[in-house]
Amino acid sequence: MTWRPRLAEGTAPVLVVLFVLLLGLAIAGPAYAEPSGYLALLKRAAPLMILAIGQYFVIVSGGFDLSVGALVTAGVVIAARLINGSESATARVILLVLGFGLLVGLVNGLVTTKLLVPSFIVTLGMLLVLDGAIFLWTGGAPRGALSAGFRMFGRGAVEVPVLGEVPWSVLILLAILVAAALFMRGGTGRALVAVGDNEAAVRLSGGQVDRLRLLAFVLSGLLAAVAAILLGGFAGVSAQVGDGLEFRAITAVVLGGVLLGGGRGSVVAAAAGALSLESLFTLLNLLGVSGALESAVQGVIIIAAVAYASLGSGVRQRLRWWPKQRSSAAPAQPASS
Repeated sequence: MTWRPRLAEGTAPVLVVLFVLLLGLAIAGPAYAEPSGYLALLKRAAPLMILAIGQYFVIVSGGFDLSVGALVTAGVVIAARLINGSESATARVILLVLGFGLLVGLVNGLVTTKLLVPSFIVTLGMLLVLDGAIFLWTGGAPRGALSAGFRMFGRGAVEVPVLGEVPWSVLILLAILVAAALFMRGGTGRALVAVGDNEAAVRLSGGQVDRLRLLAFVLSGLLAAVAAILLGGFAGVSAQVGDGLEFRAITAVVLGGVLLGGGRGSVVAAAAGALSLESLFTLLNLLGVSGALESAVQGVIIIAAVAYASLGSGVRQRLRWWPKQRSSAAPAQPASS
């Protein structure tokens, strides 16, 4: 029996959208006539795609994580302050940033699962806590500097045969995407989707619902820390580096066909949604459309995705009940003598 790769439900539409956008970039921008232009696009999109993968884990299991943007800002500001230009401190600060992301994800997951507070409220509160703590610590003006070793992951590249110089951020993204896709094909990944689809059924079958949701938040926090390392290297130190990224990540996930509320969606499609979103904004910029339109576009995508999901759910429910209604409305046959 030979294995044949197949696309998960909802993946094909976003891949079509992505193809159209990439084709539009090739027409509108001469830089995209060469592979280097698309590598540069992937380099810019890598942090958002990694955030979307983390957000996917949480959304597909039935939750939300609004804290990832603030976590990215915190990671960059903490790294700059602790490294302060010292190359020798780079490795331990990177480990500290990753550990901080894990800790924030763990707190989000524990409060959600053990105290039964809705994830929307928990992560919104964490966003405010992180924003306030960073502002208090820096006074609104981050201090320190990132070392060359730290910035290498966001700015550097490695020589690859045929392709030439490939950014480190692209290689990190590909490694995370492959690992995430393999994880979702395993038993734990399928159980994570099942939790978002029918939590009661998973509990009755002996599944550890709380552990699965906790794992989703921990993975989201860890991937937000990875995105912080890449963004710090690419964009530098800023107190606004993560502003709005939580909404971009959610927009990317729903653009990838992932159902808000959980239970359906592909991690590859979520990443493709993030790349589509970055491609769309790049194309609008090339066409001279104001950047102020970005928020409006994100809002339209989220509303349309939720409306489509609700409409689809209603149609499926009506189709499910229609045969029963017909059978109950059918006239009773006279009894034969």
